[in-house]
Amino acid sequence: MVPRKIVYGVGCINEMGNYIKGRGTKALIVTDQFMVKFGNAEKVEKALEKFGFKYYTFAGANSEPTDKIVYEGLKAYREEGCDFIVALGGGSPMDTAKAIRFMSTTEEGTNINTFMHEDIDMTVPCLVAIPTTAGTGSEVTKNTIITDTDNNVKMLLGGGAIIPSVAVIDPVFTMTAPPSVTVNTGLDALCHAIEAYTSRRAQPLTDNFAVAAIAKIHQNLPICYKDGKNEEARLAMSIAALEAGIAFNNSSVTIVHGMSRPIGALFHVPHGLSNALLLPACLKFAIKENTHRFADIGRIMNVAEKSTPDDEAAAAMAEEVARFCKSLGVPTLAEIGVKKEDFFAQLDKMADDALDSGSPQNTMRVPSKEQIIEIYKELF
Repeated sequence: MVPRKIVYGVGCINEMGNYIKGRGTKALIVTDQFMVKFGNAEKVEKALEKFGFKYYTFAGANSEPTDKIVYEGLKAYREEGCDFIVALGGGSPMDTAKAIRFMSTTEEGTNINTFMHEDIDMTVPCLVAIPTTAGTGSEVTKNTIITDTDNNVKMLLGGGAIIPSVAVIDPVFTMTAPPSVTVNTGLDALCHAIEAYTSRRAQPLTDNFAVAAIAKIHQNLPICYKDGKNEEARLAMSIAALEAGIAFNNSSVTIVHGMSRPIGALFHVPHGLSNALLLPACLKFAIKENTHRFADIGRIMNVAEKSTPDDEAAAAMAEEVARFCKSLGVPTLAEIGVKKEDFFAQLDKMADDALDSGSPQNTMRVPSKEQIIEIYKELF
């Protein structure tokens, strides 16, 4: 499952109108204030004007996406008479736009949480996805993550109606991402690739994309972190995020993402950062019943030889991932202001929510609630 059209290349944004002719006349551009401030939204507006499209810019996707933000964007879509959507930004605008898209087909007043655990598949308007970070892979995936604000739950919503119609991958947009966003989104992509490769749903096609992404991210993310204007590294990361997105879109994520979403919902930790915080501890747990696959990743990262026994190669991989995250300045939960007592008070709910998402069950070593709680405890 991928978009019908994937367009890639420096400056390809200027020709995106060629790929959406006949799919609508007025776009709702879903983005954030950062994209407006740095002129990226204006680039999209001009690209639409070039081909005669009208538009309305909704720049309200400024945080982790919630149901309230979705309803606000949906109201704009309807009141402005839009008939297709353009998503511009990182994971938040992407997820928001995906939700607005399928919610636009519902009756007014419908609660988005009614779609949790549903296969969302209906006729929906065209969605053009333009990523400005190299990480989420949201431009090619069938999922969106929206916080249910009444219940403090990050809902994983999925189905064919969520996959963008067109993905426009113009690496120039990633140049504006600051180091912290570059790291958080890049490590999100690394999690996608590692989880896709080690998922019980992995298959040869997804393996190819996952392996390619892991190698590119391991080599290029540190370069982007130190020099955000390095075009070659940015290009490589854009491709890697796309590859990782295709991989997990077809084989699913596992324990890391399942445990990450509750942290984001309850403590408002950016998604990529919460993944990175969990990755070393989750790897230590998951390796035991999937050693060969994790050993493969160690060899891809060049911390083990072909002749290295699997258990040693897998252990080297886990050590390298921990080192890699630390070298990129990933902080601890305590360092970003999360208090241990507050975190521990939510352990039971977080474990339930993680299991309810279904992602941990894709891990070859399926965790129990008690084991998930113990992994959470390792973050302090």
